[in-house]
Amino acid sequence: MSKISVRRAGVEDTAIVIDLLVALAEYEKLTPPDAAGRERLSAELVSATPRFEAYIAELGGNAIGCAVVFETYGTFRAKPKLYIEDLFVLPEFRGSGAGKALFQAMIELARNRGCGAMEWTALDWNTPAHDFYYRMGGRKLDSIKVFQLEL
Repeated sequence: MSKISVRRAGVEDTAIVIDLLVALAEYEKLTPPDAAGRERLSAELVSATPRFEAYIAELGGNAIGCAVVFETYGTFRAKPKLYIEDLFVLPEFRGSGAGKALFQAMIELARNRGCGAMEWTALDWNTPAHDFYYRMGGRKLDSIKVFQLEL
C-alpha cells in the first residue's frame, strides 16, 4: 500500500481543491459553491495574501482529501490559533489513514507557527467525524456555542 502524503496546495491545484470542496458539500448535504464562489476560491488560493490555505492528501499521486485552514487569534492565551474550516477525505478512501495524516499535518503546522490551540467544528449529525476527532485527542467544548450571522 502506498503512503499518504500531505502537501500545501499550489496554484496548479486550484481545480483539485475546488472539486474536493464540492465533494465535501455533497457529503454534508449542503449547497456547493456556485460559479462565482468557485472563482473567489480560486482567486484566494493564488493570492499573494490568501485568507486561507489548502492542504492536499495524496495516495499514489492522486488527491484523496484536503484541509482548509486559516489563523485566528486567542487574546487570553495571547497566541494564534489554527482554525480548520474543512477536513475531508473522499468516502472511498476513508480508513486509509488520509484523515489522520491531514489532521496530524495540521497539528504540526499549528505547533510550528506557535499556535496555542487548534479549533474546528463538525456538523451535529456527523458522528463519524465526531468519533474521528475524539480518537485524535479532540474534545467537544460544551461551554462555547457557535453563532453565525450571514451577510
